[in-house]
Amino acid sequence: MADKIDFKKTLDAYQAKRDQFRLVDVPDFQYLMIDGHGDPNTSPAYAEAIKALYPVAYTLKFASKRDLGRDYVVMPLEGLWWAEDMDAFTASRDKSRWDWTLMIMTPDWIDQQMFDAAVEQAGTKHHLARLGDIRLESLSEGVCVQTLHVGSFDDEAGVLARLHHEFIPDNGLHMVGKHHEVYLSDPRKVAPEKLRTILRQPVRPTPG
Repeated sequence: MADKIDFKKTLDAYQAKRDQFRLVDVPDFQYLMIDGHGDPNTSPAYAEAIKALYPVAYTLKFASKRDLGRDYVVMPLEGLWWAEDMDAFTASRDKSRWDWTLMIMTPDWIDQQMFDAAVEQAGTKHHLARLGDIRLESLSEGVCVQTLHVGSFDDEAGVLARLHHEFIPDNGLHMVGKHHEVYLSDPRKVAPEKLRTILRQPVRPTPG
């Protein structure tokens, strides 16, 4: 049996420092994904999405260890966030206007057959309203800017404003893709002021 892999420690894409914007070339990763809309603090769909993701993620982990001899630490929750007007993130913070995809990164040796079996098994053990909405899909982000935010999710606006309106344009870049967050802390167990969240934004060189 090989050692248990903790991808948070081995992958550069999961490294970030507070008050430092860094360009990172993020490789294609495979995720469990589920979509939704609305304020994550009040949307029933958001809570149901999280409730469905984790049983599938842990079922896959145990199947990988049992059947393939490859053990790993289940990765943290991640989220893609967007709105028709991206100022909803940095100015109004009107969360009712947000769309989102919640994700858990899954090793590339997990295939569709294993995923389908894990979903079926999770469904026999739990009543999960959104189980059928989960998919296994790859995400290609490429070059991104990221930083570590320490503190409440509601205090991200200032960091994002600097990222969007200072660092990115000052470096001849423009935003592409969706705002991406990696939740290194569990908000159920960690005080808001101590939450650690990687903030990531895919970018490309600005033409001309």
